[in-house]
Amino acid sequence: MPLLSSLPLPAAHALRQLGRDLALARRKRGISTADMAARLFVSRDTLWRLERGDPSVALGTLATATFVLQLHGRLAGLAAAATDALALSLDERRLPRRIRRARP
Repeated sequence: MPLLSSLPLPAAHALRQLGRDLALARRKRGISTADMAARLFVSRDTLWRLERGDPSVALGTLATATFVLQLHGRLAGLAAAATDALALSLDERRLPRRIRRARP
């Protein structure tokens, strides 16, 4: 994984966990590596890299894998504004403490 060392450690861990989770989901569905790679239009080597959390695998390959595994709804909500706790907290801090009526 050539780019893994340039990633922040928490991001690298998250990618590795995502890869393991994708591999487990594939196996639970009874899909072989050869069949999954064919469905993704990639080589088995690329699939193995995806399942190891290699950050150089194309985002499109990840998106297609989530579609094949019927997990694409989760991908769509990954950065949803409604569930972004930090952004919601920042929005709340920016609210004015008082609202004054405009004078006529």
